[in-house]
Amino acid sequence: MGHRDADGDADANGWGGAGGAASLDLNQLRTFLAVYRSGSFTAAARLLGLSQPTVTAQIRSLERRLDRELFERLPRGAAPAPFADELASRIVEPLDALAEVAGHGGDSSAEPVHVAGPAEFLSHCVLPRVAPLVEKGVVLRVATGLTDDLLEEMRAGRHDLLIATARPRGRALAAVPLADEEFVLVTTAAWAERIGGPARIAADGPAALHGVPLVAYGEDLPIVRRYWRHVFGKRLVCKPAVTMPDLRAVKAAVVGGAGFSVLPRYLCVDELASGALLLLNDPDDPPINTGYLVQRPGSSDNPHVALVRDHLLESARGW
Repeated sequence: MGHRDADGDADANGWGGAGGAASLDLNQLRTFLAVYRSGSFTAAARLLGLSQPTVTAQIRSLERRLDRELFERLPRGAAPAPFADELASRIVEPLDALAEVAGHGGDSSAEPVHVAGPAEFLSHCVLPRVAPLVEKGVVLRVATGLTDDLLEEMRAGRHDLLIATARPRGRALAAVPLADEEFVLVTTAAWAERIGGPARIAADGPAALHGVPLVAYGEDLPIVRRYWRHVFGKRLVCKPAVTMPDLRAVKAAVVGGAGFSVLPRYLCVDELASGALLLLNDPDDPPINTGYLVQRPGSSDNPHVALVRDHLLESARGW
C-alpha cells in the first residue's frame, strides 16, 4: 500500500488518510467494486441486495475517507474516475478470493445469463454492446434461432432474455420494444448501372429488376415479400436464385455480385457508406419491424439478468 514521507504525509497514490487502505471498510470496498463492474449505482444495488441510497452513501463515505472522487455521476450510470481504476486493480483479486471462500459466489461461480435471438442482430448489435459486461463478472450463454422456436424454449425455461422479431402473444412473458429495423432494397453499383439505377426503379417500379437474380433468406421470401407488398403494393412473383438462412451470408453474396436483396439497414450501413452496396429505392415510408426484449418470469432471481437487460435497453437508444 502507500507509504508516508518524513513529514508523515501520505504519498501521492491516494492510499493515505486514516492509516491507509488497511483501515478501509470491507463492505464499502465490495460496494465500490460492484459499482465499478456494473457501471451503475442502481445495478450495483441489485447485485448486492441493497437500496440505491445505501450504495450511494457507502461510495460517498469511501470517497471522503480516500479524499478522492471515484465515480463521475452521469444521467445514466456512473463512469469511473482515474483513481477508481487503480483502486479496483488493487482490491479485485483479494475481494473475489474472499467472496469465494465466504461462499458469496465470486466471478467464477456467477450464474450465467442465457440470451437468445436472431444470429444477425445478436452478432451485429447485441454482443458488441454487452461484451464489456463480461469483464465485470457477467457470464453469457448465447443461442440463436427463429423467434417462434426461441419463445417456446423460453417458456420451457431455457432462456432468460430473448430478442424477438414480434411481440409474444399472451401475458406470460414480459416484452418491451427494443429497437426498430428498417428494410432496404440493395444491389451492387454494377447491377444498378445495368438496370438504370434508382431512377429506373422510381419510374418503372419492381419491373426494372426483371432479369436480376434475387438473393434471399429462404424459399418463402418473408422479408422480400413484405417489402414488395409495403412499398410497391404488389405481390412478389419471382423465385430466388440463391437462398441462405443467414442475412450476413445474403449480404456477402449480394456484395459479391450475385444480384439484389432486401436487408435490414443496420446490417449493411457500412457497405452503403463505402459504395459496396447501392440503395435502389428510398421510399418515404420504408418497411419497419420492431424488435422486442422479452424476459422470462423468475429470471430476476439472477441479478445479472437485470444488469444485461438494463444495459441493452440503454444501448438500444443509439441503434
